[in-house]
Amino acid sequence: MNIIRNLTLIIPVLCIVSCGSNSKKSQLANVNVVFQEDSIRFTEPQKDFIRELIINSEAEVRNLLPKLPDSIKVIVENVDWDLDIVGGVTGRTETNSPPLVMVQISNNYQEGIIDSVHSGLKATIFHEFHHLSRGWAIQDNKFSYGIPNAMVNEGLAVGFTEIYTGNISEVNAYTDEADNWVREILELPLDANYSDWVMGEHPDGRTYIGYRTGNFLIRKAMAKSGKNILELSELMPDEIIKLAGY
Repeated sequence: MNIIRNLTLIIPVLCIVSCGSNSKKSQLANVNVVFQEDSIRFTEPQKDFIRELIINSEAEVRNLLPKLPDSIKVIVENVDWDLDIVGGVTGRTETNSPPLVMVQISNNYQEGIIDSVHSGLKATIFHEFHHLSRGWAIQDNKFSYGIPNAMVNEGLAVGFTEIYTGNISEVNAYTDEADNWVREILELPLDANYSDWVMGEHPDGRTYIGYRTGNFLIRKAMAKSGKNILELSELMPDEIIKLAGY
């Protein structure tokens, strides 16, 4: 992805956030909210609302995931995409160093931008910030190749988001065939197509297989091991796969 230019607004925000129990010291967290407005602009009230929600979400995530890096930049874009299946908002963790998350908010969802923000922004921030806490990023990923690693990392982010925000998306729901899908993924070659198996449509018609199977795998690992989502988030993918019984 080319470096994004023409950024018109950078807002550094300093938040004092508690990072765990009372015995732990508070940390100084830095969030830069950047509005990219090459074509479609946000209104100032929309910017204020979006900025506040991102800041508050960051504080919540950092309290749960103390390994979340400081100085996170979140670039927000106003788009006219059809994002109905994800509540009007999508995102990606672009880089770990520097920590950079890209967020697209659709103005075509229900009544527009604010409906999208209400419906999907917090969940997107929780999901992408979970990736940052583990080092799962597009350009400088800290994990090796392979769909199993993607399945676990996406499943952890989905589970974390669902548990702590209550936002449950149909796109991440798994079916009665999920166990077979996990076994299928574990047998794939390392160069299996990411779009087919994780975040796109498979040639056989299945969609978002990695997200769905990852969600199933994480729930199974939690049930069999007694570990919660935060404890699982400290483990490597192969450890989690074994805890799930594969």
